[in-house]
Amino acid sequence: MFTTKRPTMRRRALAAAGTAAALALTLAACGSSNGGSSSMPGMDHGAKPSVSTSATASPSMGDMPGMEHMAAGNGLSDTKNGYRLTSTDTTLAAGKPTAYRFTVTGPDGKPVTGFAVDQTKRMHFYAIRSDLTGFQHIHPTMASDGTWTADLDTLAPGAWRMFASFTPDSATGKGTAFVLSRTVTVPGTATKTPLPAAAKTAEVDGYTLTVKGEPMAGMAHPMTVTVTKDGKPVTDLQPYLDTYAHLTSFHEGDTTFAHLHPTTKVNGDHGGPELSFNAELPTSGNWRLFLQFQTGGKLHTAALTLNVG
Repeated sequence: MFTTKRPTMRRRALAAAGTAAALALTLAACGSSNGGSSSMPGMDHGAKPSVSTSATASPSMGDMPGMEHMAAGNGLSDTKNGYRLTSTDTTLAAGKPTAYRFTVTGPDGKPVTGFAVDQTKRMHFYAIRSDLTGFQHIHPTMASDGTWTADLDTLAPGAWRMFASFTPDSATGKGTAFVLSRTVTVPGTATKTPLPAAAKTAEVDGYTLTVKGEPMAGMAHPMTVTVTKDGKPVTDLQPYLDTYAHLTSFHEGDTTFAHLHPTTKVNGDHGGPELSFNAELPTSGNWRLFLQFQTGGKLHTAALTLNVG
């Protein structure tokens, strides 16, 4: 009886060993593929969503052009991975240009002075009012002590959020993009502007922009913007920040930040009429999109509301 069972037991042992080996190889492969995604902290332009949006995106997202500079997080915190956005400015004057001064400190508590270049700049700074009006995209200047100054245009009374988007060029955060933010108050009587209804087109300075694509929350989706003027395709877009268009978005209600990165390659002063983007918006609802592009040396900023399911 024992002699008849031994071959069967031996076969079962061999099968179990084979299964364990296959499982080990599978886990090793998974580990190496996931390791590549660690260099793409979610949605890098700062601490964009403090909840990494890449975690819920398609596994192939890392292969999509333009995704390598995206930052993790929703941008609503002033702290991420030991880096902190600090400022003594809690109020800013209304009705006139003003300056917002801030510093980024590292895990050691000292001001960071080394930043990597991202889209031709070491720091991208955004200001948006709580009702998603008054959008400003600025490239501040840094003093030798690490203090940045963002020269803002006129601000309307109300609550504002100031976003700093950057990538440290040293220490533990080297190569990791962050988006951090703080709020400020602009004194005066604030009048809330209702968010315009969702639409697929926007007009600015005689240009018409048409959006194609149906982004879904937490997933990477392709999106195309077509630029026309007087009904004719526009093909003279000039490079702006090393691309033909810069697209920033904010979520209604909480001003969550998202930077939609372009995939269209730059080739001289003849971009357009179609511009491609990787759209990854972390939550559903209405998003206010601000698309910036340049023609004839002039920067244009178009805005539209996009509903994300």
